[in-house]
Amino acid sequence: MRWINYDSKLALLLVLLLSVSTRIKASSEDGEFNQCEHIVKKWASSSLDSEINEDKHILRDLLYFLHVPRTGGRTYYYCFLKRLYANSSECPRSYDRLRLDPRKPDCRLLVTHDDYSVMSKLPREKTSVVTILRDPIDRVFSTYEFSVEVAARFLVHPNLTSALRMTGRLRAKTRGGVSTLDIWPWKYLVPWMREDLFSRREARRRKGWPSIYGDDPYDMEDVVMPLHKYINDPIAQEIVHNGATYQIAGLTNNSYLAESHEVRHCIQKYQPLGEYVLDVAKKRLDNMLYVGLTENHRESATMFANVVGAQAISKFAGSNSRKGLVANSIPGQSSLIPDIDPDSNYHLSNSTYPKPGKFSSTDTVEATNEDMTTRKLMEGYETCISSLRSTQSQRRANSLKNIRPANFTKEARRRISKVLLQEITSLNYLDVELYKYAQGIFANQQQYAMPTKVGEENLVNMFKKPYGAPSWSVLSISLSIFLFLLFIILYLNARRRISKIKL
Repeated sequence: MRWINYDSKLALLLVLLLSVSTRIKASSEDGEFNQCEHIVKKWASSSLDSEINEDKHILRDLLYFLHVPRTGGRTYYYCFLKRLYANSSECPRSYDRLRLDPRKPDCRLLVTHDDYSVMSKLPREKTSVVTILRDPIDRVFSTYEFSVEVAARFLVHPNLTSALRMTGRLRAKTRGGVSTLDIWPWKYLVPWMREDLFSRREARRRKGWPSIYGDDPYDMEDVVMPLHKYINDPIAQEIVHNGATYQIAGLTNNSYLAESHEVRHCIQKYQPLGEYVLDVAKKRLDNMLYVGLTENHRESATMFANVVGAQAISKFAGSNSRKGLVANSIPGQSSLIPDIDPDSNYHLSNSTYPKPGKFSSTDTVEATNEDMTTRKLMEGYETCISSLRSTQSQRRANSLKNIRPANFTKEARRRISKVLLQEITSLNYLDVELYKYAQGIFANQQQYAMPTKVGEENLVNMFKKPYGAPSWSVLSISLSIFLFLLFIILYLNARRRISKIKL
């Protein structure tokens, strides 16, 4: 009986200890949540208070292109902005956070993967912001594929040590150039994938090269990290998922804000706090000059030409700031990221961002002519993007040869299981909501920014001329009509006089 009594007391004591431990843990978690909520609320309040609510439709002195990775922003940079802004007007240097210096005189253009926190370095009242968003699931796929594609270029080397050694030598020779390995987020994602690819290739060599790998490139574990493992890795959790929201909110791991890591950590730990970040990101989209959508490529490009291009043409027409556009359009001159022959230095990711194809001399003249119109700008864009896509497609194909038989295609993407797609959607819950919001903004932009066929021709003139000032073409037509009517009147009067004389 004593033993039973002793056992009962011991069991009761354990129950009490467990209950106290649970309450302490719950109290501790409540305390952590409250602390996180305070941190996130404080950041959100400060961020919303710093927004400037001026007329967002006017292009200001400095254009900041917030380039969300894998949205097609490079084509806008090369095929639009390099034709509208002289090299000398770029903030040194776009896409290179380490050298960013917006204090440079006449700094008019900043195109970068830096997040919105870079605005703390810019004159807010003189800065217009533009961006492009993409369907979050497609952007995750594209980020995964691009990380593997660039990393696969290093596989021309026998081992990782050799690749790193040669990369160091080549980068030392090309000082002043900017490699993908210098740019967020690829400076984290590419080395991660590079090490993984070499590790898997070495494992295949040790156990003998299998002849069958399966037919799903997104789940070919012997060759490349499967997609389902990629999306659940801590690196992807930190950098890839909800990347657009964090970038527009200024909370990436590349942020200029000291509190960004703490805020981001709180949001990742307590999902309900993400609503505060979403509110800030939505507000910033509302205040942007332009918001494009990758999926609506043609409409987005036309809108960019009409909203940004037309005002830039008007703003810089006849000014010295337009000088230098010829150099921008001539291949081989003053490119932001120098081309490196992909065959001789194939693993160096400078070749990842090729320059567009050659512009004709006619294109170059039009780009510097004061009579430049949005129609001409779009014509040049179509030529440029066609060449750019061809070059990128070839380089992608060459790169993926190094990880045969893995080959990322649209057909393979369509075969991805619904379960995996749902997991990606869940992991990117903030980006999904932000993208829906951006679609609404895009639809509203189309109502006021998409001109009629006639209006597109004269949109630039609308920005150029003071209100009510008639154009020379209108005056010329009016004068011709007046002279024609005067001739008819004189002719009829002459005929009447002749008739009277005969009578």
